[in-house]
Amino acid sequence: MERVRVKSPAKLNLTLQITGSQGGYHMLDSVVVTIDLFDGITVARRTDGQVNIAMRGLGSENIPYESNNAVRAAKLFCEQFNAGGADIWVDKNIPLGAGLGGSSADAAGVLRALSQLYSVPQERAEDIADMVGSDTRYLMRGGWARLFGRGNVIRSINSALKPDFLIIAPQSGVSAAECYRRYDSLPDGARNNSQRAQAALENGDYNSLCKTFYNALYAPARTINADAERALYEALSFSPDGAAMTGSGSAAFAVFSSDMLCRWAKSRYRGSFNAFCAKAYIPKN
Repeated sequence: MERVRVKSPAKLNLTLQITGSQGGYHMLDSVVVTIDLFDGITVARRTDGQVNIAMRGLGSENIPYESNNAVRAAKLFCEQFNAGGADIWVDKNIPLGAGLGGSSADAAGVLRALSQLYSVPQERAEDIADMVGSDTRYLMRGGWARLFGRGNVIRSINSALKPDFLIIAPQSGVSAAECYRRYDSLPDGARNNSQRAQAALENGDYNSLCKTFYNALYAPARTINADAERALYEALSFSPDGAAMTGSGSAAFAVFSSDMLCRWAKSRYRGSFNAFCAKAYIPKN
């Protein structure tokens, strides 16, 4: 095998609570799900130990090589497993800086593809994920989950629910680092939304799930980029069953009980942001 191609999904944070801080990082309690929006990742063998990358789409061509998480993941993999290097191609479909996990998805996809290419068990490669990004280990697995710590402690959730999401993604993003920094001056009260969301998922209770959507980072995100507030306002304008910002923004989602309702809302969207429909994506093991 000389080349491997995988699809790496985006994610949504249905709930996101801050539970404290440790070692300079904010600790999370977040219910997440992957969606059927994918970046395409292709990796090919090298024998000289070098890592090259070509990005295409959504302005990803401008991501500096030295700060590209896909490159970092590949280099760490090659060092850890004495691999011969890699050529990487990334076809971007996940918007940048939107809170949809695009950078982590690329790193996760690279680690999954390299694991296949070099016959390394994925479980071993997951240890590298935590060095690359908080969501990377989770995005190597996907599905419904509850994340703790920096997002690297994963509790999988079994649920038959597959809601439909209208996602509204501004072209401008939010700096996650700045968003977390500002959170400290705009803290929220203690909530148990993640626990209630997990219970609703396990019980297959769609209506109860929709009542739990919450993001503690929304208050600081809207002070950094007004588009984050506008995106959520536009998502709510369709009277969905629930809505929230995802990650540290700037994208927001509205949830509907059927694909038909979701596409109806998209057909009537008249805003200036990127809007698309997506469904919860549960990978087959």
